[in-house]
Amino acid sequence: MRTTAVFLGILLSIGALLAVINRPVLVRISAPLPADFPDHRFRHDDFERLLAEYVDADGNIDYERWNADPDAVASLDRYLAAVSAYSPDNAPARFPDRGDELAYWMYGYNAYVVRTVLNNWPIASVTDIKAPIEAVKGLGFFFRLRFVFGGRAYSLLAVENNKIRKQYRDARIHFVLSCASESCPTMRPRLPDGDELEVLLASAAEDFVSERDNVEIDHEAKTIYLSRIFKWYRKDFLNDLARRGRPAERGLVDYIASIAPAGLRAELESTRGYTVRFRDYDWAINARR
Repeated sequence: MRTTAVFLGILLSIGALLAVINRPVLVRISAPLPADFPDHRFRHDDFERLLAEYVDADGNIDYERWNADPDAVASLDRYLAAVSAYSPDNAPARFPDRGDELAYWMYGYNAYVVRTVLNNWPIASVTDIKAPIEAVKGLGFFFRLRFVFGGRAYSLLAVENNKIRKQYRDARIHFVLSCASESCPTMRPRLPDGDELEVLLASAAEDFVSERDNVEIDHEAKTIYLSRIFKWYRKDFLNDLARRGRPAERGLVDYIASIAPAGLRAELESTRGYTVRFRDYDWAINARR
């Protein structure tokens, strides 16, 4: 018992030391609200215009050109000033339905990801932004940095897990949230909210599984290669199937079939007995080259 107590004490001490060394860093946005920002709703137009300008047809972002344009950077900061000022928590009247709320958290997350890349440009990967002690890859970017949403500071990890996943329980968010990496979902330039958000979630899911890097069937090897996102968030995808009353005999394969276009869905039906393997994750920055 004494040995166990000593061991636990050492672990707690190490944890406390890591917390001090890796203390949070607040990313501050010093900008006014957009001049025409509405009094009663939340609008994503400024971010949408920037994405239309700097995201190419393959979903890669021209960070180099964006970073070189002070007006474009200032426009992003004005959008983030609105994200910082208002949220569904502190200004619920601005977000009248679930689609408005979820859109806010997803687009705000993506906008802060872009701003952090620009703050550190040029970088080869978001994992280059490290904590003093990096026990887990991405700790500096996704956990140590803090961003303001509606007057409260959160890490990107907290926004994803505590705000988006926990509150909205829609597995398709994993096809919209973008971590500025090659293996992440592409940044989508159209930012609908409200009732229209359902269309985006459905199309994002279908587009993601249609990409060969994310779902590839090797009939000769009888193997299905999947994005590691499916491994990391397996529980979300299987819970989604259960909520919809869909069978999960083949686990992730059944989930993918449920959101896939007709051709891929039919092909997956022919893969019974195949092995599922997960690809390595490519953390290289999703920059236009």
